[in-house]
Amino acid sequence: MGFRGTARLGTALALAVSALLAGAVLFATPAHVVAEEAVIPVAANGKSSGLRVPRFVSLKSNKVNVRRGPSTDQAIVWVFSRAGLPVEVIAEFENWRRVRDSEGADGWVFHSLLSGRRTVLVSPWSKAGQGAPVSIPLHERRSAGSGVVAQLQPGVIGDLVACDGQWCELSVGSYSGYVQQQKLWGVYRDEKIE
Repeated sequence: MGFRGTARLGTALALAVSALLAGAVLFATPAHVVAEEAVIPVAANGKSSGLRVPRFVSLKSNKVNVRRGPSTDQAIVWVFSRAGLPVEVIAEFENWRRVRDSEGADGWVFHSLLSGRRTVLVSPWSKAGQGAPVSIPLHERRSAGSGVVAQLQPGVIGDLVACDGQWCELSVGSYSGYVQQQKLWGVYRDEKIE
């Protein structure tokens, strides 16, 4: 092998080492930093599913392993333990979906553990003030002046029936009614669902 062949081999090895180091840095990055970088500002169709990314889905099971990367060889970083919990799909890789929860944490979940059924969390960011629990009214109609069917506590999961961009119709247990869309996590601002 002449000088040029040796130089090409050296360049190829340097590129391979650089790529491996870049991958090591990516996987060594704390999850919250990776979550911020994984925000996808424009909706596009996922290459694996053909469905819109980002999109909201829900968990099928009370036990869903969340992994560091899209493989069963990757470490489990935490376990979701609440069936029906809404999560946001922010990326796809083959049969794996990168999901983000209402607190901004993200990781990879196998696609069969997710459902297209839409659910929402009621005001998960609300805090109780001065010992009194914060509650969100479930209205009879799409109006703040309408009667209240029930008071919903932050973190309650509701089944999403429809949204008009301002109000969403929910079913929570044996109750159904309307909540202002801005008080829900699991639906996008101004999103319309029929």
